[in-house]
Amino acid sequence: MRRKWALLGFLIFTLLFASACSSDKSSTESGGKAGKKDPVKIGVLASKTGALESYGKQTLRGFELGLEYATDGKMEVAGRKIEFIVEDTETKPEVAVQKATKLLEEDNVDFLVGSSSSADTLAVLPLAEEYQKIMVVEPAAADSITGSEFNKYMFHSARNSSQDAMAGAAAIAKKGVKIATLAPDYSFGRDGVAAFKEAAKKLGAQIVKEEYADPTATDFTSNIQKIIDAKPDYLFVVWAGANSPWKQIGDMKVQEKGIKISTGAPDIAALSTMEPLVGMEGFTVYYHDLPKNKINDWLVEQHKKKYNGEVPDLFTPGGMSAAISIVEALKKTNGDTDADKLIETMEGMSFDTPKGKMTYRPEDHQALQPLYAIKLEKKEGVSYPVPVLIRELTPEETAPPIRNKK
Repeated sequence: MRRKWALLGFLIFTLLFASACSSDKSSTESGGKAGKKDPVKIGVLASKTGALESYGKQTLRGFELGLEYATDGKMEVAGRKIEFIVEDTETKPEVAVQKATKLLEEDNVDFLVGSSSSADTLAVLPLAEEYQKIMVVEPAAADSITGSEFNKYMFHSARNSSQDAMAGAAAIAKKGVKIATLAPDYSFGRDGVAAFKEAAKKLGAQIVKEEYADPTATDFTSNIQKIIDAKPDYLFVVWAGANSPWKQIGDMKVQEKGIKISTGAPDIAALSTMEPLVGMEGFTVYYHDLPKNKINDWLVEQHKKKYNGEVPDLFTPGGMSAAISIVEALKKTNGDTDADKLIETMEGMSFDTPKGKMTYRPEDHQALQPLYAIKLEKKEGVSYPVPVLIRELTPEETAPPIRNKK
């Protein structure tokens, strides 16, 4: 009889043990409590090659430093290690789709981040919705990302074209002023001009000429001549990429013809070509000594240590901000990567960045953020024109129109 009860007890114990193991496995696979031991995987899409290679490099550096900062160097959140996998989009939308699909299907990432190009990003956004994964968009800026192509899984940590436009218009547009524009002929350029026109017209300015150039062009003579012929008071330039028009604008003596130049101050490589534009007033997304806060101080110091004395560039803080926002969201969900829970958490979420406080606007997931009104000046010991602060533009001042149909 005693042996019988012992055997029955052993069977009950075995069944309970098997049930517990099964429960643990199920919990792990469904992202439950035990699953928090699995790493959080982030797939980063960036232009490591192609026309926007420098932007990809800056973003990746910032993203890695952002994870380090937000996790105090531990590279984990809520008990889960953080891993990130980088894929090169080659600045080609079809390649971006292939790489994003690989990250989602083979690497099973929990988040997507990127891309350097608006065209790449717009091609990938439907995949975030299809696979129900959060995509933090950085640094692509086209308005259509949070507008006509918006889906609830994307959060735009980068500023968008309308924010740039509102900052740019505030610098030059007023009643009676005639303005021409020059931009690359793709979504970033056309969205940027459309937003600038809207903002400038509200301030009473007249747009007398719009010129769109091949994004890969190296000769802008025809575009610039048409602008000169239109006789504007200002030429407002929207551009991204190493093949900038600044040298030809200088060579064709646009300013000597009475046309003032205004634009967003670009990255350091492009600033080096803007010697003819010293004295220009415009705006910038970032320059390393403009924000005055402890996170930017940390970024500048650590970037110099890690990259042989180089300062962070235009899109470095954006990469850092994207990383910080992901970690902050995961802290709030206690490591849960369920997309619906993350959306609920991130809508309206504020987080501190090298540029100051950012907030994901609930209506369109656009990060409201500071921008900077600047003047280009020569500075002793610096080989390029330096953006000098006129004033910081608040997130409220540059908040763009809500353009989606959410």
